[in-house]
Formats: sequence, structure tokens, C-alpha cells
Amino acid sequence: METGKLAAAVVIAALLASGALAQTTETSESKSGLDLSAIDKSANPCDNFYQYACGNWTKNNPIPADESSWSTFDQLYERNQNILRAILDDAEKHQSESALDQKIGGFYQSCMNEAGIQERGTAPLQPELERISRIANEHDLLDEVARLHERQIDVFFDFAPAPDPNNAEMTIANLDQGGIGLPERDFYFRTDAKSEEIRKKYLEHVAKMFALIGVPAAEAQKKAQTVMSIETDLAKASLDVTSRRDPKLLVHILPKTELSQLSPNFNFDQFFVQVKAPSFSSLNVRVPAFLKALSALLQNGSLPDVRDYMTWHYLNGSARLLPKAFVDQNFEFYGKVLSGVQQIKPRWKRCVSATDDELGEALGRKYVEKTFGEQGKERTLQMVHEIEEQMVKDLESLTWMSPETKKQALIKLHAVANKIGYPDKWRDYSSVEIVNNDFFGNWYRANEFESKRQRDKIGKPVDRTEWEMTPPTVNAYYEPTENNINFPAGILQPPFYSNSANDAVNYGAVGTVIGHELTHGFDDQGSKFDADGNLRDWWQKSDRQSFDKLEDCFVNEYGSFEAVPGVELNGKLTLGENTADNGGIRLAYLALIDALSKKDIAPSVKQDAYTQPQQFFLGFAQIWCENTRPEEARLRAETDPHSPGKYRTNGVVRNMPEFDQAFGCKPDSTMYVAPGKGCRAW
Repeated sequence: METGKLAAAVVIAALLASGALAQTTETSESKSGLDLSAIDKSANPCDNFYQYACGNWTKNNPIPADESSWSTFDQLYERNQNILRAILDDAEKHQSESALDQKIGGFYQSCMNEAGIQERGTAPLQPELERISRIANEHDLLDEVARLHERQIDVFFDFAPAPDPNNAEMTIANLDQGGIGLPERDFYFRTDAKSEEIRKKYLEHVAKMFALIGVPAAEAQKKAQTVMSIETDLAKASLDVTSRRDPKLLVHILPKTELSQLSPNFNFDQFFVQVKAPSFSSLNVRVPAFLKALSALLQNGSLPDVRDYMTWHYLNGSARLLPKAFVDQNFEFYGKVLSGVQQIKPRWKRCVSATDDELGEALGRKYVEKTFGEQGKERTLQMVHEIEEQMVKDLESLTWMSPETKKQALIKLHAVANKIGYPDKWRDYSSVEIVNNDFFGNWYRANEFESKRQRDKIGKPVDRTEWEMTPPTVNAYYEPTENNINFPAGILQPPFYSNSANDAVNYGAVGTVIGHELTHGFDDQGSKFDADGNLRDWWQKSDRQSFDKLEDCFVNEYGSFEAVPGVELNGKLTLGENTADNGGIRLAYLALIDALSKKDIAPSVKQDAYTQPQQFFLGFAQIWCENTRPEEARLRAETDPHSPGKYRTNGVVRNMPEFDQAFGCKPDSTMYVAPGKGCRAW
């Protein structure tokens, strides 16, 4: 999941790109903790293990009309949403009883009051639209760009704090590319029929949004063309999503005084004053060419064009807060066109998500009180330590890595910090004014609070106790600049961990998640950061060359898989996640075998007719059961660093001789890997 402003600096390696993880439903006859009803016994596990483990699940779980995909992950997310809804319904009724209830209950109430939003119409938009319409000179432009950035409408570029890549203990200001409305820069340039259709529909969507604020149809179409032209110019100077995976391409530390040379037509010094940023003398300009292009665009463009562009981005950022016509039009493009979703989610689900977005730690505090058990936290932490021990053994046994690099790798591994469940200190939202029946105002006041909170970090030590995901989030992540792994409370539930499940199933589920995040510290991205989170090359040159060759195996393997007919996965884009999947499951398997040995349990011991290794692999596979709409599958293939569930399963097990041994796979089967032939980095 891409999370927060910090993720813009260095991509946070998360288990999922977006959405959530969910539980496997245990059937009543299951003693092991597996979902036996999901298994398709007509399939041969050695030919298509994903079909074997998930075939009946995919057949019996069609995608709901309001979803772009449906997975065992989404089932847990759905359960969590219902828990959060109950919390918010209660908070709404008891707003007078506590400050926490007033914040989350009042925000949720204002979102749910659809009739009131409809009655207010576009009135909440007007003050800002009028400010934009009055832009007449450079000073006005700077003032309004700063105003929109304060409200988290990042027109033209992105400005955010992040750990200094050369001194990760301190926070530095960062300027980055931004300001486009399509998912990624290549959406503006691909020439296939589907991409051209998406651009056409995007133009139509922008024009319709202008029309909703009263712009005549012909004029709205011209404004949409202007928006597309400006965004295309910005996209030309942007790095594509695959290139941005290389953190070294995103580091250009410059004195603030040099910005006037990069971008003479936008006064960044004045912008920093207007946006109320703390004083600083240097910053990281992640894509210098982008600022040059922005300067040229502002020099050659007209103020009316700039006003149209800024109006569009304000409309786009505000769409979910407005009457039904705006919400529906926004969904028409971003839901139906891009992801293939058939109908919008119920209002309550959107309002639960909005509350989590804007007041996540206030809502998360209630969630933890209601759901999170210390036993699961303790067991998860114990398993983290067990898997870390296995990684120590694995590193020490590597034949391709020199002693010098091994020493540095072990130093980094021992320095990894583990964060489980929720923050040690909850965020203070007392300064955020929440008013009943003012969803628009509540949203932007919360945005302004978070924008200021982020800016105020510049020049200060990094707070490594802070979380980039809220406690109810069903996901996990590794942060390379802080060298820590993070497991929110939302994921520490069945099937990832269950007191009633066998160790084999738990290790196959939460164990592989732990191993996945730990391996991210040593994938093609994470391995470029040292134990302290600094972007520093701690490798011997020959070892890095050997590692890159091992990684090429994953690039080629996953690059041969098709997301949808005619659209192959991007092996370079998905490399980090594929490395983590393959390395993580190996570590979890070794930890399981060690745990069984200590408990004097033979791997051949069966439950539900499956041996311990078979339960492990089935527990792993069943967290990836999913159905995905073709539009969403295409979108993910073009933007998502994660492979589809089918390949997160089959792509992994066909690299593991342990799987062949567990299921007795023969050399002529699809999943079989000849000794020494499977892809492996860690």
C-alpha cells in the first residue's frame, strides 16, 4: 500500500499495494485452521498449486458489484469495516461523552449526512474557486498554489518531508514530481487501444466535472484539453513508476538557493514562506528535470490555462465531499473506467474509510481497545525473532557473498526494529475542529492539520515510533530509511495468526508475512540502505554483481506471466515484492521446521489429511485467493509493484524444492523445480 507522504521519497515496501488483507474462513470440519472448502481436489497441486489451494474459493466467491477485486484479504477488510462502523455509530451517539467520540463521531456523522451535503450543493467550493479565478500575477499564483498545498491538493509538484537519505536520523524537505490526474506518467503516452480509450474517457470526465460547476459544454471541453496538455507536459518530465524504484535516482541534495536556477519562473523561496514551512537551507530535489520543465511550462503558459488546471485539481480533490452528481461522475472514471467496478460502495463504507483516512489514529485507538489481544502481539513478536534467527543462519550459509558483505548484512539484520500493533503514543487531534453536518469543512480542516504536522517535521529528528499505517489497516510494511518492520493490529488476526490453528498454518500465513517484510530490507531497493537507514553502498562490488544476477532470474520469471491476455507483468517493477515473497516463505519454512523439531513433532504428522509441510504451503497459498476484474488487473500490471495472487503462489512454490518434496511432485510437473534451477536470492 502506498502510504503517506513519506512513501513518496522511498517506496515503502508493503505486503499489498492498496485495499486490505483478509482472513481465510475456517470451515467447521477444519482442525488445522485451513479452509478446506477452498481446495479444488480435481486439480493437481504439482501442476497448478494456486488452483488446488484456491480453486473452489474463486468459484464460490464472485466479485461484489462495488469491488474491483475480491480476495480472502478483502473478506477480513470487510469484517474490519463492520467493526469500525459499529465504533463510529456508537461514537456518533456519544459525542458529548469524550473528546475522542466527538472527533470521530462528528466526522462520521457529517459524512453520513448525504441530504445535508446535497442541500449545500457547490457552495463549499465557491470561496476557493473564486480565489483561483482571481489569479492575475505571479504573486497571486504563488499564494494559491501554497493554499492548495496546505489543503493537500498538490498542484504542479509534491512538497513533503522525508528522512535525509544521507543522514536518516534527520528529516529533510523534498520537492518531487506530481500534479497529474492519471495514475502514472506512462498513461499519457502509451499507444495501445486501451490506453488511448482511457485518455479519451479521462478528457470526457474532466469536461463533465467542469460542466457540473456551470461551465458551458463547449467551454468545458476546451478546459479539459488544457488540463490534459499541462498534465502531459508534467508527465514528460516525470520518472516512470519502474525507474522510481531505484532510490539513487531520487536523491539530489541541493542548497535551497539553487532552486532559482532550476526553476526561475516559480519562486520556491516565496512558496515556502506562503506554505509556512520551517526554515531550511538545503533540500532533496528528487527529479531536477521536472522542476526545469515546470518552470518552462509556467513561462510559456497563460494564466487562464493555469487557472483551469488548478480548478480541475481542486474539483478532483473535492469530488467525494460534494453532492451525488460529483461523487457519481468521479466514480464513473476512477471506479468504472480504470478498475471496472460496477457500482459505488454504500455510503457507510465510504464514510468509514474517510474517517480512517483523516482521523486514523483516533479511530484506531478505539479499534485497538475493542479488538487487539496482547497474546497475538506476543506470539507475533516471538515468531519475528524466530524468523530473524533463520535469516542469520541463511546469511551465514550463503556461498555467493563475501565475509565482508556478510558482516555488514548481519549488522543491518540485528538492527531491524519491530513494531507490532499500534503506536506507543497516540496522535493528538485536539486542534482539529470537527463540526456536525460540515463534511467538506471537516475534511479540509483535517487535511490542513496533517499538512502542517508533516511540514513541521522538516529539520527535526525522525520520529521512528511513528506509524505510516493506521492500526485497523490489514497490511504490513518495511521502511528502509528507518530499518523497521511494521505490523498493524488489523493484520494480526486469523488466518495470519490464530490460537486455534496449527503451527504449520500460522507459519505459512503470518510467518511468510514476517519473512516477506524482513526480506524487503535486502531486496533490490532495501539492500541499498544501511543499518541506520542511510542510502549507502555497504556491498563489495563483486557481491552486488552476483546479487543482481540472482535478481535477474526473478525479473525474467515474473516478466513471462500475463496479468490479462496481452499484458505481461513488469518483472522489474515487481522485483522487490517477488524477492520478498520468495525469501519470506523460505525463512518461514525454516522456522517451522525448527519449531517442529523443538516440539518433537515429525513433519509427516497429518491433520485434515495433510502433513505439516503441506499445511504450511496451503496456509500460505490461501491468503492469496482472489478474483480480479480485467480492468483492475491491467491497472495493477501497469502501476502495482505486487504480482497477482496466482503468481504470488505459483511463482514462489515452483522455486522451492521443499514444495516438491511436500507434495511428491515429479520432474514432468509444472511446479517442479530441478535442483539448483529455481530462482533464489535469499
